[in-house]
Amino acid sequence: MSTNYRVIQCPPDDVFRILADGWLYPSWVVGASRIRDVDEHWPAVGAKLHHSFGVWPAVIDDSSEVVAWDAPRHAELRARGWPTGEARVVLDVKPRRGPAGEAWSVVRIVEHAVRGPATLIPGPLLDLPLHIRNVETLRRLAYLAEGRAAG
Repeated sequence: MSTNYRVIQCPPDDVFRILADGWLYPSWVVGASRIRDVDEHWPAVGAKLHHSFGVWPAVIDDSSEVVAWDAPRHAELRARGWPTGEARVVLDVKPRRGPAGEAWSVVRIVEHAVRGPATLIPGPLLDLPLHIRNVETLRRLAYLAEGRAAG
């Protein structure tokens, strides 16, 4: 199980505005290359994003589904990426004060394989690439959330 943290210089509501816009998913999730459709009731529990991952021409279509949604604190997704499998991705956001008292957030992302061939990879071997990927995922999420909050 890979766990990453990042301080984002905006309030949790601004972070969740990015998460709630399904069309932005490939802008912050490393590996997602495009969105084909977003369920009308996204981000309600059970709603799906229909995304693709990979680099053209080796692009695979799949989906991710909301398992839990408690904005602006908690989101859980079941991210599918077959033939690799499925992952449980949990994002927790906590308020934090910046040095001048401004509203910031601490975002934690936890990801682990739950189904498919990736579950056969020993945890420590799988955690390293997931950790590296999620460092960039949180960096992208921060750019979007901070940029939207500033603009």
